Amino acid sequence: MADKKKTFWNFFENTEGDKVVWIILLMLIMVSILCIFSSTSRLLGPGQSRLDLVWDHLKIVLLGLVLILACYFIPNIKFFRTLSSLGFIFSLGLLLMLISGLDLGFVRSIEINGARRIIQVGPLQLHVNEVVKVAMVLYLSWAIDAFKRKELKLLNDTPKYQKIFYIYGPFLLITALLLPGSNSAALFTGGIMFLVILLGGDSGKDMFILLLAGIAVLALCVGIYKISGGKMLGRIGTGLSRVFDDEDYEAQAMNARVGSVDYYQALDEIRQPYSAKIAVHQGGFLGKGPGQSTQRYVVPDISEDYMFSFIIEEYGILGGMVIIILYLSLLARSAIIVRNCGNDLYAKLAVAGLALLICGQAFLHICVNVDIGPMTGQTLPLVSHGASAFLCFCIAFGVILSISKIASKRIEKEIRNADPLVDRTDYSPIEHDLADLDDFESGNIEEEMNEQEDEI
Repeated sequence: MADKKKTFWNFFENTEGDKVVWIILLMLIMVSILCIFSSTSRLLGPGQSRLDLVWDHLKIVLLGLVLILACYFIPNIKFFRTLSSLGFIFSLGLLLMLISGLDLGFVRSIEINGARRIIQVGPLQLHVNEVVKVAMVLYLSWAIDAFKRKELKLLNDTPKYQKIFYIYGPFLLITALLLPGSNSAALFTGGIMFLVILLGGDSGKDMFILLLAGIAVLALCVGIYKISGGKMLGRIGTGLSRVFDDEDYEAQAMNARVGSVDYYQALDEIRQPYSAKIAVHQGGFLGKGPGQSTQRYVVPDISEDYMFSFIIEEYGILGGMVIIILYLSLLARSAIIVRNCGNDLYAKLAVAGLALLICGQAFLHICVNVDIGPMTGQTLPLVSHGASAFLCFCIAFGVILSISKIASKRIEKEIRNADPLVDRTDYSPIEHDLADLDDFESGNIEEEMNEQEDEI
């Protein structure tokens, strides 16, 4: 059969890679554009309108699509392996620049709300935590695969120390370096890295020791914070207060004199989480409709940390269910891609790790928005406002799509080269069997059998 002519109308049919992942990606991007347009006026600069805001976001979307296609059209997985091997060095360099307070004029580390999370390069701002998440998942996928293949060069005569140097050490060091900027980012990224190592097939004993080592690093950081009286690792105190603080700020706001300092301090503590719950409650099943949110005027970060609450307020529980289904579908399709990767451990871990990263952050964001757990500041992947996070998750989607395309081509090649289950070079036995079947159905076989019995 001749190949179908490629036209605009059958373009999607001819697109390689997992088509369900493509649909999920495009739907999340469309939701992002719609929500950014109507979410908050806080993002508007002097003299800007909402159309200017959408145009700025469209520029980021177009850049993200370029990154996705750049990853998608890479024909060989060796390219991803090579870049992934540099993930730890790249992450370590960025975090050291961040923590050291680097200021070279054109390139400098920025402190916001007592934490350093952003490196500014000229007019561009790079959210380091978002970059490190993706880079370390890809690095650990490469390191575990290279260790299994015995391709690591240093300490090749002592596999035990190779694991520590290439896998366990980077895991612990990056987790510790993320803590000064964001407790939640450190714990979440550390958890995802731990899962990647676990999926890599490490022994239960080693994983238990690694878990204890991670807890020890966390305890050491808390100890430094306590001993320094809160002068060092100040974000540790913020995290501890969110988890263990049992003060009733609602009661303080109710009992304080309206307009007093105590009143506004208590109000600041409860404004965002309470307003998010109000948004969820008022949204109902179908929501208020696009552009009808009222809590966007109350919650400063509704376009980032509380985007899911905003979606429910405007599009209801039905809209929230659509978002949840999209992320669950990504997780399910990624499992199918992993199964199709054959014996390529790097491809399996990269797809599984990136899918867990995207979906894990999405559900962590959703839990915080519905008041399950303390505030973490994690955005909704590919939906919340934020250029760095959006572009990093675009790269993650691009890698998943590229590996799915490569895996599907491998399966097609194996099918073409596989031996047939039935040798059809000689059709005479089949034709003979079919003739006997026709004779049996017409009654000719019985007549022949009777004639043979008469001759006997």
